[in-house]
Amino acid sequence: MKVAVLASGRGSNLQALIDEWQEGSLPVEFAGVGSDNINAQALVRAEKAGIPVRAFLRENYSDKEAQEKDILNWFEELGAELLVLAGYMRVLSPSFIRQADYPIVNIHPSLLPSFPGLHAQKQALEYGVRVSGCTVHFVDEGMDTGPIILQQAVPVFDEDNVDTLSERILKVEHEIYPEAIRLLALGKVKRQGRKVTIYRHS
Repeated sequence: MKVAVLASGRGSNLQALIDEWQEGSLPVEFAGVGSDNINAQALVRAEKAGIPVRAFLRENYSDKEAQEKDILNWFEELGAELLVLAGYMRVLSPSFIRQADYPIVNIHPSLLPSFPGLHAQKQALEYGVRVSGCTVHFVDEGMDTGPIILQQAVPVFDEDNVDTLSERILKVEHEIYPEAIRLLALGKVKRQGRKVTIYRHS
């Protein structure tokens, strides 16, 4: 399966995927990594792994639509079969999602549908939950509302702050994101409406 990635920042989730791929336990081909940030560490990580990279800077386009069209065209050239969002900080427009003829997946640092959007860890702490976690989900036209593929819980401790909770969640993200991509690549994920079924033993 040819996988394209969009990332805006340090790319730690991308690195987790690259590590598994280089170890031979992720049966995909990385077609390319794109970013809206020329200084994204994710681009450096991808280049180091020999993956094609490209930056799509918002200021180089007349509007968001033109930027997204360029991204879509590049992914089409690369033959992308799956788009993985790894810390991509821009919301994809409904028209991008409709035009992409491949699934798009994202990872979010909460147990959705709780605490969608930005600063999920801060939201969780302010609400006072005892358990948070992370969610891999398909991207739809809403904000973190797409069908859920995998989730894993992470405890919240009394002494936690945003940094300590974020770090604990990130460790789990690095485990479940590669697992979700592996299941998708092996054709073990079936989606019907909102319901996602995983066939681990078939």
